[in-house]
Amino acid sequence: MPTRQLVASNKKARHDYTIEDVYEAGIVLTGTEVKALRAGRASLVDAFVLIDRGEAWLERAHISEYAQGTWTNHAPRRKRKLLLHKKEIVRLANDADAKGTTIVPLQIYFLDGRAKVEIALARGKKEYDKRQTLRERQDNLEAHRAMRRRELT
Repeated sequence: MPTRQLVASNKKARHDYTIEDVYEAGIVLTGTEVKALRAGRASLVDAFVLIDRGEAWLERAHISEYAQGTWTNHAPRRKRKLLLHKKEIVRLANDADAKGTTIVPLQIYFLDGRAKVEIALARGKKEYDKRQTLRERQDNLEAHRAMRRRELT
């Protein structure tokens, strides 16, 4: 069974967007970036995926500089190439051209020692949709609590 070690998660993405399709992509990294990721030094706040000339790029993802790195250290917010199949890139590019949709990274993790990014085709939520989602989550939580209390008595 493959082991999955989570490094960073974009919790705000699930709040701000309705997730439609989810893809797993490899990511091209330098040595110091891999070491910084293994130390858990990454953030996906404000990150997005851009498709340019048939290639997918992860933009504005922050991977902190490696503390023991020397002059070979990387730039924290550089563009990073994502590794996807050509069909997936074409499908994402066509779907992202629709109004109101974007491609957002959800998680960075290691899968059997290789760095992966979970990206999603997402549609932006309106403010009332966000409130509705929070209300539904709260109602479900209260219902589960009530059922648990009922089982105990």
